[in-house]
Amino acid sequence: MSMDSSGMIRAKSPRISELRRLIKVMCNRVVVVVGIGIIAFFILVAIFAPMLAAHDPLYTYLESILNPPSGIHPLGTDQVGRDVLSRLIYGTRISFLVGIFGVTIAGTLGMGLGLVAGYFGGWVNAIIMRCIDALLAIPPIVLMMAISAILGGGLFNVLIAIGFGMMPTYCRLMCAQVTVLKENDYILVLQTAGASSWRIMRHLFINAFPPLLVLITTNLGTAILMEAGLSFLGIGILPPTPSWGAMIYDGRRLLFSNPILSLAPGGAIMLIVLAFNIVGDGLRDALDPKLRGTL
Repeated sequence: MSMDSSGMIRAKSPRISELRRLIKVMCNRVVVVVGIGIIAFFILVAIFAPMLAAHDPLYTYLESILNPPSGIHPLGTDQVGRDVLSRLIYGTRISFLVGIFGVTIAGTLGMGLGLVAGYFGGWVNAIIMRCIDALLAIPPIVLMMAISAILGGGLFNVLIAIGFGMMPTYCRLMCAQVTVLKENDYILVLQTAGASSWRIMRHLFINAFPPLLVLITTNLGTAILMEAGLSFLGIGILPPTPSWGAMIYDGRRLLFSNPILSLAPGGAIMLIVLAFNIVGDGLRDALDPKLRGTL
């Protein structure tokens, strides 16, 4: 309870915790809920792939090459007789693996370098940020292609390529956030009290992280898209491992006679990337300081 200037007693509005406010803002937007549902669906598909796939994704049915959709093969078979639906299901695992670990590598390296550059400034900032500027001058997909081509294909090398290709953005954003935040009063108080650099940097990271959370969410979809692009070009996931990008490449010659070979993995990529972008936009709105205390 509180008393206003006229002497009337008014009830204070209950404070809403950050987590509850975040959930409320997200759930109030139907399109965001749909995006979360799509992501959850693909996660369940990836986890329970062995139960959902009726066939071995690597087994070739030589008597059933390029069969149309049927009861046995709901999406038909490819050029060597492999079940398309089973490969699509197992390809979900590869996509999420690349998305999660690729963004983890990019975020860890980028945010770490950006935090150090923003906090220490001076020549440390100059050296780190000039190297980042050099990487930003190269389009990310070109940088990923170059790294993947040099290292060769394979899951591990694709993760490295995607991680380094996305890293500069995290570094630049973290450095900008830290440069502004370190001038706040609470940081000056910590410095006056003799707090260690490690403790101050921890506080800076916590306060600078929300905008980066939005970038992480959208980049999960971007990483999946980049992996598909590298696999399509033949410098990503090596065959016969099921990959959505490689499946699109394999079916490109039969796009008019057997379009499902490319449309199925292409549709899966479109859905998951769209879902991550939608959820990222929802997070951006939910984390907007202008909305705090109003919802």
